[in-house]
Amino acid sequence: MEGVSDASLPPLPSSDRTDAAARLREALLGASFTADGLLDLLGAPAYAALARSETVPALRATRGDSPLELLVRLFLLQQPVQRTGLDGVLPVDVCLESGWLRSAGGDALAATVDVRPYGGSDGEDWFVVSDLGCAVGGAGGIGSRDPGVVLGVGGASTTLAGITVRTPVGSALDVGTGSGIQALHAARHATRVTATDVNPRALHITALTLALSGVPAADVREGSLFTPLRDDETYDLIVSNPPFVISPGARLTYRDGGMGGDDLCRTLVQQAGARLNPGGYAQFLANWQHVAGEDWQDRLRSWVPRGCDAWIVQREVQDVTQYAELWLRDAGDHRGDEAEYRARYDAWLDEFEARKVRAVGFGWITLRRSDAAVPSVTVEEWPHPVEQPLGDTVRAHFERLDHLRAHDDAALLETCFALADEVVQEQVGLPGAEDPEHVVLRQNRGMRRATKVDTIGAGFAGVCDGSMSAGRILDAIAQLLGEDPVLLRDRTPAQIRLLVEQGFLNPVD
Repeated sequence: MEGVSDASLPPLPSSDRTDAAARLREALLGASFTADGLLDLLGAPAYAALARSETVPALRATRGDSPLELLVRLFLLQQPVQRTGLDGVLPVDVCLESGWLRSAGGDALAATVDVRPYGGSDGEDWFVVSDLGCAVGGAGGIGSRDPGVVLGVGGASTTLAGITVRTPVGSALDVGTGSGIQALHAARHATRVTATDVNPRALHITALTLALSGVPAADVREGSLFTPLRDDETYDLIVSNPPFVISPGARLTYRDGGMGGDDLCRTLVQQAGARLNPGGYAQFLANWQHVAGEDWQDRLRSWVPRGCDAWIVQREVQDVTQYAELWLRDAGDHRGDEAEYRARYDAWLDEFEARKVRAVGFGWITLRRSDAAVPSVTVEEWPHPVEQPLGDTVRAHFERLDHLRAHDDAALLETCFALADEVVQEQVGLPGAEDPEHVVLRQNRGMRRATKVDTIGAGFAGVCDGSMSAGRILDAIAQLLGEDPVLLRDRTPAQIRLLVEQGFLNPVD
């Protein structure tokens, strides 16, 4: 691809010049223009402010002329820098020829794109390219309102990267790749990566991100959802941070899907099943409507394609006014003409009223192609803090479901279980009371769940170390408490299944 241009967006660097990207990468690393290098230079407060698109602290911290300070001003703060300062830091002529830099008048040079250091989960030094002023996903208002603007890494991007299952796979598909962050992560553990987007500028920037990060190129294809794929193409992993915003029109390509309501997310989920290889995962971020007279959980269950298990987690719910305000601010509309802002706000509320939408949910959707006769579909609300990355937690969730599905109650009682790491027991009751009102098991890792159990459940979990079958443990508890062991074996499997499903207990082979 040669430099892509748009009527209101600047030309992009050439993605055909992989030699230029490699030399630029070498120079950036040589100057410690990395996530760790930035943190050391700026300090934690200024570094965190930069992630919120607040540049004043970083400007104050980069008043000197060290190579790293010059690069921060050039690529992150979009400040012109004198060529005399850059000649010993960057391959300036190569960067000018390939389009990474442009003349800014006189001896000054300016960057044509935002280049942000990004640390991979295994310590990789990567770089994410985006349009100028759009490095962190629109926080505080995007830098351009052009429909084709391409954003960098925001909270949604890092959330999806964190929950994705990272087992080695032959093929991965990133739908709606944007700046290429999901494709970048997939390149670590997938032999072949395909990235699609309806926006050709996004595909170009994805190619730049991958080249500058020193990972193999992806197969980039233009088109909506799965339309760029051949009929016979399937994948081991599908990821997507789609344009999930439920809005009254397709105004901004990176966020507005152009379908009515939550139809884009529904279509993406429903069509993904046919594109998964057996055992493959599809993982998405999504928004969904809470419609008057409908159960939101039933609505989402109807999205799950045939042959797939699903785990859907609602992380947040906003009423329609909060939701409209959030995305109006995202586009920077709150900083413009007040009458125009009010008109846009009104249009958003008109759209929700027409669809009887009372609120909008946000969360994660994971599908796993199991081809089970009776798929497992879990839809839950969990707004509490979790520990990222969660990819291993997601994979373990489905592995436990496989075990539960394959074992009836009799077989379950013959299984040995081990208490998960860092589970603690809390007892709640009045001070001085002989017995607690209830007992809570709490995880300090992963989903950080808490669940109430009775004294039998607490005692059972506490004994599980993988050495005794569940049935033998229950027999011992029955003898200790003077209960009928047959009755205890009959009534306890349901509680064991819940503890296994929620990750408090793990089956031991």
